[in-house]
Amino acid sequence: MTLKKKLVHISVATGEELLVWYGDEFARKLGLIRDRNICSYYCEECDFACKQSGHLKRHMRIHTGERPYKCEECDFACKQSGHLKIHMRIHTGERPYTCKMCDYACKESISLKTHMMIHTGERPFKCEVCEYACHQSDTLKTHMMIHTGEKPYKCEECDFACKQSGDLKRHMRIHTEERPYKCEECDYACNDSGNLKKHMRIHTGVRPYKCEECDFACNDSGNLKTHMRIHTGEKPYKCEVCDFACKQSGHLKIHMRIHTLERPYKCEVCDFACKQSGDLKRHMRIHTEERPYKCKECDYACNDSGNLKKHMRIHTGVRPYKCEECDFACNDSGNLKTHMWIHTGERPYKCEVCDFACKQSGHLKRHMRIHTLERPYKCGVCDFACKQSDHLKRHMMIHTGERPYKCEECDYACHNSGNLKKHMRIHTGERPYKCEVCDFACNKVVI
Repeated sequence: MTLKKKLVHISVATGEELLVWYGDEFARKLGLIRDRNICSYYCEECDFACKQSGHLKRHMRIHTGERPYKCEECDFACKQSGHLKIHMRIHTGERPYTCKMCDYACKESISLKTHMMIHTGERPFKCEVCEYACHQSDTLKTHMMIHTGEKPYKCEECDFACKQSGDLKRHMRIHTEERPYKCEECDYACNDSGNLKKHMRIHTGVRPYKCEECDFACNDSGNLKTHMRIHTGEKPYKCEVCDFACKQSGHLKIHMRIHTLERPYKCEVCDFACKQSGDLKRHMRIHTEERPYKCKECDYACNDSGNLKKHMRIHTGVRPYKCEECDFACNDSGNLKTHMWIHTGERPYKCEVCDFACKQSGHLKRHMRIHTLERPYKCGVCDFACKQSDHLKRHMMIHTGERPYKCEECDYACHNSGNLKKHMRIHTGERPYKCEVCDFACNKVVI
């Protein structure tokens, strides 16, 4: 009896699956099925059948889980000798498959085949939902999860879920605190190879990301993206409570603590709490007395880089803050703000006990000691106590004998700038104090 094969033409819509049965005999010729009657070896666990005992032996390892081929360098084991051969190239560094178009080399022929698509531009795997196309089936499979929303890889420690096993593996290092990627130049270690690559640019000085508008260059693409907002004026992160907008998500997060009053960074020594980790780090230097920022011109040292920057203006003479009303200029924005109150007449700091008002909080604090009789600055040699640190400093010169204010005309020296000013009138002949009744004038007031 002759087996007739049927060929049927059916029109179907794009994306639909069509299954056509051609007949057992024709399917066997195509290798779609294997007849157990013509195969000598068949699996007792499933429908697998073959003509060679070696093929069956290899197949059975799927069911038994046997992995007879073991690596002598690590714990790797596999079912086929060919797989072990490929694996050993990890240890030997052998890359026998090389690209003729570039310097690329790899351990497997399939990797080279995939790589060649970069040069040919071939993207055989296409998304049926959007225009995305790629040259690896696994990449397409991962891409499809964008449309399906599927996140098959889930963390057992927290709610994290992701589309790729590699992402989960990296995430788990947060819980295990594993940092397998280590810098050979310093003690830096991290849980992601990409982060190590970025870090190495600190040592090499490589700044591959360059701004097309100015000379800015950086070692991280994210930093360049943020920088570009300076030129575009874009502020994509907006506060839902007020009109605040900024260029970085981290800045918005910090800003929101103004509204929530959250102060997550707390000092373990005192009650200080703040909104930013950097503020806590600076605060801790009060307790440790650490002063890491040092002036190269003098002995000045401080615990804040901003303070050192301000201090350096003493040496450079730079006064970037200028008054629009007069010629006053200073090296600190706070000083300019205080100065402006001379023109506006504003005295925002007011005493609650009397009518005293002033322009600086420090002046009010000193004034309050009149009412409280507080004398916080005490001499360690005698019983002297005073309200201001400068007064104590001058007093200590009595005990030390120090006379830092010296006359350039004679040997006179004193421990008070006011006394030197009075003394200088002897040499200049200045007599600023005049009698309102007669012509008498003198250089000091005697009560």
